Amino acid sequence: MDLLNVDAAIERILAGISPLPSERVDIGQALGRVLAQDIRAEISLPPFPNSSVDGYAVRAQDVAAASKDTPVLLRVVMDIPAGTAPQQAISPMQAARIMTGAPLPPGADTIVPVENTDSNWRAADGDSQFPAEVRIYSPVRAGANVRPVGEDIQAGQIVLSAATTLRPQDIGVLAALGQAQVPVYCQPRVAILSTGDELVNVDEPLTPGKIRDSNSYTLAGLVALYGGVPLRLPIARDTLDEVRRLFHDALARGPNIILSSAGVSVGAFDVVRTVLDELGEVNFWRVNVRPGKPLAFGHIQGIPFFGLPGNPVSAMVTFEVFVRPVLLKLTGRSDDILMTSAFVAEDIHSDGRRSYLRVKLTREDGRLVARLTGTQSSGALMSMVLADGLLIVPENVTHVPAGDQLPVRLLRDLHD
Repeated sequence: MDLLNVDAAIERILAGISPLPSERVDIGQALGRVLAQDIRAEISLPPFPNSSVDGYAVRAQDVAAASKDTPVLLRVVMDIPAGTAPQQAISPMQAARIMTGAPLPPGADTIVPVENTDSNWRAADGDSQFPAEVRIYSPVRAGANVRPVGEDIQAGQIVLSAATTLRPQDIGVLAALGQAQVPVYCQPRVAILSTGDELVNVDEPLTPGKIRDSNSYTLAGLVALYGGVPLRLPIARDTLDEVRRLFHDALARGPNIILSSAGVSVGAFDVVRTVLDELGEVNFWRVNVRPGKPLAFGHIQGIPFFGLPGNPVSAMVTFEVFVRPVLLKLTGRSDDILMTSAFVAEDIHSDGRRSYLRVKLTREDGRLVARLTGTQSSGALMSMVLADGLLIVPENVTHVPAGDQLPVRLLRDLHD
């Protein structure tokens, strides 16, 4: 059987995936969620012209001739602390003492910083009585030290677009605009099963022939990283009754995706395939990829199902390549993979499949250089811990000489 091309496999998978419905959540719960619609500002920010400094609100024309030697004397007619509104207008040769953030009074068009006056007042002085007069020691152009209406955001402006993953600064903008409820995509619920008689739980001692289940924790972390809700199930032992029971348990949790690791190859004890045939329609693919050639995809009672390889690195790489795009599409996002390119530091040999090799990246003489993390065994978890990215060797390439440049799929931001 011919191996299925990676891109063709992804295209087939995504063809049947549609974004989830949206819901409205409290703004305090919206961090990391994905916007389901554009957010348009209903007000301008700031909503009124305000002072960017502590000082005096004046008319610029009144202080045009001011200097240290010939200060301009203005009568102070009011105090405008932050959080209050001015009660009168500024007339010629008048001033208002004003705090940072306080509204500009009518008639004034500029703010003279307090350090350019004979006043020693600061906002920290609290309720100290404002002076009857103030001397201005320098001219100030009209509009100086004033934040105009809409300087930051104009009413009607789209401030955040649909499919944005909300960051702390985005939450701040939503709060400033009074958006107490935020429209976001529902989070994909992903049921995760690890199968195998050789597996024990993380808190159990190892006995001969046993290994601890790491895949379900790794996959749960990846699901959460890409905006999903992981639903870890107990380890499934290699019996038909046990596997059947856990798949029914997975379905009962209302998942949007079901993931299993191991149990879908041609081994004598792989019973997952039998249960899948009972519950749904699943295709078993041999994909032209390394690591992770065996892959199952289909639907169990209408729910998308992925059967990932059991080796830890294979499970992680196939998740990144095939499952991640589904999670992103479910929440209305495109797959914005972080990519770069690097020069390989050593000869690399491949078997002709598209290969994702774990590499460390360094800057040398202005170039990005990739070095293998060591063994590329699909069971070597530390190779993923050490890796900055996955070096991609294209299909049908069996030898890459040192010095050649290849694409790298980043696993972490190089600026971190």
